[in-house]
Amino acid sequence: MFQVDKNYTRVWEFYIVGFPGLTSEYFHLVAWFFFFLYVTTIVGNLLLIIVFALEHSLQKPMYIIMVSVALSDIGFTTVALPKLIARYWWNDGSLGFHTCLFQEHMIHYFGSLNSLILLTMALDRYVAICFPFRYSVVMTKQNMTGMILFCWVVAHIFPGISTINFTMMPFCGPNKIVHAFCDTMSLTPLVCGDPSQQFSSAYAAAMFILYVPLAFIIFSYICIIISILRMASGQGRMKTFSTCATQGCIISIYYIPHFFVYSTPYFPNLTMTPDKRIATTLFYSLFPPLINPFIYCLRTNEIKNIFRRWIQKQQAYKTRPNCCCHHVTLTRDP
Repeated sequence: MFQVDKNYTRVWEFYIVGFPGLTSEYFHLVAWFFFFLYVTTIVGNLLLIIVFALEHSLQKPMYIIMVSVALSDIGFTTVALPKLIARYWWNDGSLGFHTCLFQEHMIHYFGSLNSLILLTMALDRYVAICFPFRYSVVMTKQNMTGMILFCWVVAHIFPGISTINFTMMPFCGPNKIVHAFCDTMSLTPLVCGDPSQQFSSAYAAAMFILYVPLAFIIFSYICIIISILRMASGQGRMKTFSTCATQGCIISIYYIPHFFVYSTPYFPNLTMTPDKRIATTLFYSLFPPLINPFIYCLRTNEIKNIFRRWIQKQQAYKTRPNCCCHHVTLTRDP
């Protein structure tokens, strides 16, 4: 498969190039942008996790999914962004061979995990809306926790196969990764010999883990829309549709750009410059983790009521009058 000289010098270090068309005068501005993005994403998702941990009323199946999404988003941004920030802040883009493979594995792991969690979320909404009387029996906390743990474990399979393949491939040429991080798309062109088989297998795995769940998600939302249209209450119909429409937008942002990035080599008329490909990848990878906690916090009445109650408690504590203890000294007449 790979015809290379047995005495070739193996590459033991890679270098993250980032945006190849970006001039050095904008490096610090880009670094600050990604730093702000990283901090905002971490703080927003941590806030959602803390609220879930402190409020026992939120420990329900749907909120278990939300916390799982938050943990996945924190994991992905922590794997992807710090090195990119270092690249533009201190011009430190070097990564060891095994560190790069670890990043490649975790990038695709969290991508696969996100796809499986979105599938679980769609399944939860499907049962809740289409079979409301069975929801409390089917979607218990134990069942949901089991499904989420299953997603976290199974998501390692396809990225693991790709990572093991990369460890056995010869890297003997250029070591510059024209991307924001190590992933299959950026590592495959650096393999010595013909990497087409590796790219084809990686493409097939990506399409499977992304679009098999998407097929069920589309099916479930079609059933949900039919059930919504049958609702007698107009107010209930609008509330349910609004919730599903928000989730549908997040799903579209995640899946549609994914398809264009991975499918570009197979469509001659579909071309992307490296800068556009990197920007598209960062958009669908980083935008949902950034807005997810705000969407869930602002559009979920239960969470809004909890924040409102916390704020009222703080205001009540601050406005509470200080207790003035008057000490009366009793004197005895001589």
